[in-house]
Amino acid sequence: MHIAIAGNIGAGKTTLSKSLGKHYKYDIELEDVVDNPYLDDFYSQMERWSFNLQIYFLNSRFRQLRDIINSERNVIQDRTIYEDANIFAPNLHAMGLMTNRDYENYRSLFDLMEGTVQAPDLLVYLRSSIPNLVSQIHKRGREYENSISIEYLSRLNERYEAWIHNYDKGNLLVIDIDDLDFVENKGDLKNIIAMIDEKINS
Repeated sequence: MHIAIAGNIGAGKTTLSKSLGKHYKYDIELEDVVDNPYLDDFYSQMERWSFNLQIYFLNSRFRQLRDIINSERNVIQDRTIYEDANIFAPNLHAMGLMTNRDYENYRSLFDLMEGTVQAPDLLVYLRSSIPNLVSQIHKRGREYENSISIEYLSRLNERYEAWIHNYDKGNLLVIDIDDLDFVENKGDLKNIIAMIDEKINS
């Protein structure tokens, strides 16, 4: 079983991934933000480092997927390879922060990779408003995220909604998280688990 958690920056993907991994006793594949050598540079100089960052994430997530498929483990994955290609890279390109040449190169590489992997058994999308995302980002206090603008988050949110609206690669569960607190409120977490159970057992 491969469950992937999708959502904008600050939506709570990592926190929920860890909670679900513990509940289901699944392995957890987290997004590589600690050892990522490009994140600090990217947030201080987006235009210069956008392509490098996106290639790093693409490579990292492709390796994760190949490992998940080959090992046949039960896995909760924090963010998907589809988000990089359908949200983050095209957003950087549209904002003029990634050149046409780099974006076309990136898309060509993604298309090649996508043909060799399979979609998750269940995609869980954490839908959040911008004020909630901003609050969560400030709460976790990652220094490199201090420069993230509301405009940037809003653009990403619009792309997430468009992507989810057209998602057709498999089972999908959309969870509105603005009024949920699955960290402090065990009832909220239980409700999310019940929704996931219903999806994977139907």
